Amino acid sequence: MLTLNEKNRRRFAGVLAQQWGRGGVQCVIEITGLSRNTIARGGDETQRLEPKAVAPRIRQTGGGRKLAEKIIPVWKKR
Repeated sequence: MLTLNEKNRRRFAGVLAQQWGRGGVQCVIEITGLSRNTIARGGDETQRLEPKAVAPRIRQTGGGRKLAEKIIPVWKKR
């Protein structure tokens, strides 16, 4: 599971939990360390998969912290 991206990891865990049936979610939690909500979301996503073009990015651009170079103010010399 180390080579899977976030979406595929979530979906794999959801499918695995569904295949194991009762108690499957708890087993997947113990094995993967993912939260119950993440596994449930992955299972829901696999139930309603829509044929979409595969995007090269998983997350939208512009998220996360701003670069430190842009945050640090430029001090003017007097």
